[in-house]
Amino acid sequence: MSKQEQPPEAEPESTASDDASQSPVTTGSESVVRALENEGVEAAFGVQGGAIMPVYDALYHSDIRHVTMAHEQGAAHAADAFSVVRNEPGVCLATSGPGATNLVTGIADANMDSDGLLALTGQVPADMVGSDAFQETDTTGVTAPITKHNYFADDPDSVGDTVGEALALADEGRPGPTLVDLPKDVTLGETDADPGPATPPETTQPQYVADEENVQTAADTIEAAERPLLLFGGGVIKADATDEARSFAREYEIPVVTTMPGIGSFPEDDDLCLSWAGMHGTGYANMAITHTDLLIAVGTRFDDRLTGGIDTFAPEAEVIHIDIDPAEISKNVHADYPLIGDAGIVLDQLDDAIDTAPAAAEWREQCLTWQDEYPMDYATPDDEPLKPQFVVEVLDEATEDDTIVTTGVGQHQMWASQYWDYTEPRTWVSSHGLGTMGYGLPAAIGARIAADDDQQVVCVDGDGSFLMTIQELSVAVREDLDITVAVLNNEYIGMVRQWQDAFFEGRRMAAEYNWCPEFDMLAEAFGARGWRVDGYDEVADVVEEALAYDGPSVIDFHIDPAENVYPMVPSGGANGKFALTEDQL
Repeated sequence: MSKQEQPPEAEPESTASDDASQSPVTTGSESVVRALENEGVEAAFGVQGGAIMPVYDALYHSDIRHVTMAHEQGAAHAADAFSVVRNEPGVCLATSGPGATNLVTGIADANMDSDGLLALTGQVPADMVGSDAFQETDTTGVTAPITKHNYFADDPDSVGDTVGEALALADEGRPGPTLVDLPKDVTLGETDADPGPATPPETTQPQYVADEENVQTAADTIEAAERPLLLFGGGVIKADATDEARSFAREYEIPVVTTMPGIGSFPEDDDLCLSWAGMHGTGYANMAITHTDLLIAVGTRFDDRLTGGIDTFAPEAEVIHIDIDPAEISKNVHADYPLIGDAGIVLDQLDDAIDTAPAAAEWREQCLTWQDEYPMDYATPDDEPLKPQFVVEVLDEATEDDTIVTTGVGQHQMWASQYWDYTEPRTWVSSHGLGTMGYGLPAAIGARIAADDDQQVVCVDGDGSFLMTIQELSVAVREDLDITVAVLNNEYIGMVRQWQDAFFEGRRMAAEYNWCPEFDMLAEAFGARGWRVDGYDEVADVVEEALAYDGPSVIDFHIDPAENVYPMVPSGGANGKFALTEDQL
C-alpha cells in the first residue's frame, strides 16, 4: 500500500490525548509537548537554551526520548535521518538566536531532499521581538525560503494546535521541513487548551490520483515503446511505493535506473537494475538514459547532477513524469505525459490501464551488453595504497542486506553509493540536493534511534566531512549507540582535489588535509573504540571486530590519496559522454 492510499482526512484511531490518565495542560509548553505526544512522536533531537527552556521543562515529564546533541546542526541532521528511516517527520529543538540559526543548514538539507522535519525554536518574549534582544533572530524570516511553511506562535491557547498542524504539514503530500517559533511568554503562558488531532492546513490538498485520460494515454505509449526505461527517484521511497514500483518493473520487464535519492527503491542485484544515473552514476545507467525512447520517471525533480545538460538528457525519449508535486512537472525536463499523484497509486493506475507489455527484449539485451562494456571495476596494485572501493565492498559483504548506510558528502559518498549493493529502501541515508559535508555522523545517530534493534548502522565518511561534525561522537558514546564509522581518509577534501586536478590545472588550493588527527586515537579519547587500517590484509578482520563491538566504533582507513571517482559526467555535460579517466574529461 502506498503511503497516501489512506484518505488524508482520516483521523487516527486513538491518540495520547484520549488517555484519561494524562495530567491537564497548564502552560503553552505543556501544550507543545502534548501535541507531539498526541501524534506518537517517540524521539526528538536538540540542544538546550534559555528561550526554549520551558519546552524542555515540559519534556522532563514526557516519555518522548530526547537526545541532546553536541551542536544544533547535528540535531537537524539526526532528525532528518530519523525521518528517512522511519518515514515520519523527525523533530529537532533549539533555542533562539544562534540555536535557531545553527539549525538552518539541516533545515535547508531536509528541504532540498523532501525529508519530513519539524523544528521547534525558542524565541524572546513577543513584546521584545524587534528590539534586538539578547539572542534574538528573525527565525521565521530566515527560514521562510527553506521550509514548506513556518509559524510564529502568538497564543498559549493555540500553540499546541499550531505545532500539530506543522507536524502534519511536514508529512502531507511531498514531505518537507516546517518550523514553529515559540516566544518564551507563549510557552510560559497559562492555558487549559488541550491540542486536538493534528491536521494540515485546509489549503493543503495534494492530488493523489492521476487524471484517468492522461493515464490511459501514457499506458498506450508504454505498450508501443521499443526502448522503455524506468527512472525511480526519491519520491518512490517517500511515498512508500517500492512494492508497487518493483512489481511494475518486473511485470512489464522494463529496465530500471534510479537517482541517488532513489537508491534502494529497486534492488541492485536484480537483473533489470542498472543502478543509479547522473554525474557519477554507472556507465550503463547513463547509456540507457541516453538511448531510451520512453523515460518513465517516478518521483524525481530532474536535478542537474542527474541530467547534466538538459538539452542532451534522454535526447531520444518521450517522458512520462509521475510526481505528487505539480511544481516539478516540466520544471527542468519537459513532460510529454504528466501524471500528477502519489507514486504508488499512479503506478497501480498505469498497471490497470496497460494491456500488453512493450516488446523490449532487444533493448533488455542491449542494457546487459552495456553492463559488460562499462563494468564498475578497479585495480588494486600491490605498490599503491589501499583502494576505497575495496573497503566499501568488504563492509557490504560483512553486513546484512538491511544495514543502514549514512554518509557525508564527497568522494567517499560516491564510492559508498557505487560499490555497496542496496536492496532495501531506507537503507541509504545521505545528503543529496544540498550536499552537506558533516551529514554522516549525526545522521547515523538519528538512523540508529529510528532503526530496528537488530539493524546495523554504518557511517561511511571522509576525513573532511568527519571533522565537520566529529563532536557528535560524544553523543554516540553517551547514548551507547551501536554505530560503526568507516573513515575513508585520503587527507584531502577529495572531490575538490579531483576537480582542481581536472579543471584548475592541478592547483590544489585549500584542499589538502595533511594535518588530520589520528582518528582512531581521537575515537578512544571520546570513549569509543578506534582502529587504524593501512593495508588490504587488515581490512576484513578489523571490519569484523568493529561491527561486533556493541557501541560506537571508528575505523580510520588510510586510502590512496590519488584515487578518483569515475565514471564522471562533467558538470553540464552529456550523460552518454561520461569519462572513465581524467584524460577523457
